Amino acid sequence: MTGGARRAPTGEPVQRTARSRRRLRALFSQALADMLHRPARSILTALGTVLGVGTLVAVVGLTAGADRRLDDRFDVRAATEVTIEDTGGADPANEPLMFSADADRRVAALNGVEHAGVQWTVELPPGTEVRAAPVGGDPNAPRIPVLAASPGFLRAAGPHWASGRGYDTFHDGRAEQVAVLGADVAERLGVGTLDTAPAVFVGDTPFTVVGILAGADRRADLLRSVLIPRTTAERVYGPPGGADRARMLVTTRNGAARQVAGEAPYALRPDAVDAFRSIPPPDPRTLRGHGTDDRAAPFLVLAGLCLLIGAVGIAGTTLVAVLERTREIGLRRALGTGSRDIAGRFLLESAGLGALGGLVGTALGTITIVVTAAAKHWPAVVDPAMLAAGPLIGLAIGLLAGLPPAWHAARIEPAAALRR
Repeated sequence: MTGGARRAPTGEPVQRTARSRRRLRALFSQALADMLHRPARSILTALGTVLGVGTLVAVVGLTAGADRRLDDRFDVRAATEVTIEDTGGADPANEPLMFSADADRRVAALNGVEHAGVQWTVELPPGTEVRAAPVGGDPNAPRIPVLAASPGFLRAAGPHWASGRGYDTFHDGRAEQVAVLGADVAERLGVGTLDTAPAVFVGDTPFTVVGILAGADRRADLLRSVLIPRTTAERVYGPPGGADRARMLVTTRNGAARQVAGEAPYALRPDAVDAFRSIPPPDPRTLRGHGTDDRAAPFLVLAGLCLLIGAVGIAGTTLVAVLERTREIGLRRALGTGSRDIAGRFLLESAGLGALGGLVGTALGTITIVVTAAAKHWPAVVDPAMLAAGPLIGLAIGLLAGLPPAWHAARIEPAAALRR
């Protein structure tokens, strides 16, 4: 008697646990059977979740790969570039040119500097245009900018030559009337070769073309400009002034840019340090973070829309399934099936569709990352956290989408359902 009384309380929980496990297995098998009963509809229902999760995984991986690809390029270019602006002192309108004739040499002598050169936009007289012949031209055509640049600036810009070469210290020291054309300007003026020693005319002043730029690592705008020596520009057009004052481009070895930015004004004019403003390279982590956000934001919005569409699709399909099985639900309720079991069956079906969509979407997103990285020669970056999160996101979407239909199924009355 005593032993039986002790066994009964311990036996009841074991039996309840066994019944719960059997009921749960039955619910899973029924939900799986419902999904496989109409496979085409199940696949179409999960498609929105597939697209949403796949886009999310691909965007995260591709932006991370692009950032790593840009790291080396950023270090070589932006992180080794310093700009020094001529502020003109307290009265910019009246101050003369602050960069001395030997400014390139002064800054180039600093430790860590590779190239340094001065440049400004020449303020041409009204009506002056750049032509390929002494007469003619189109006064309504877009104006071609003329830049005064020292030889050091040309080297600092990282030029790539389509033809000829840049002018040097000899041309600059003698204020020679020579010019370098950007590729766009050369095509517009019809200058394709230097074999005939072509010339361009800025107003009535001729300049012999010594080189044609095919590209520049640091200043892409040079392809749309005409460059002449700074001494020639000072002799013909006067020193810079007004809003566009002179500035110096300095390229440094990696890690020396910020030190050079602090020392350059003292090397240029120790008696007028405040006349210059040094602009060191920005923090690469900040730029990279902004770039990543800017690139990824539109695609993340698209992924969110796809997930929303997937949730709506799962909810709609599950609700249709509830309506189609109204009589079956009523019969099950009449035979003793509880409302919780009815709701659980449809909830498991919608969760299974979401998890399936998340799993397939994660696989497709990973394949997209690998294929794109191979085609672009980027490192393939697949975040393990995203591999785990993809199916979980799909599962969560399915559960949320299945709540309203499951609640509706659980509230069906047996008598009313059988009458229908």
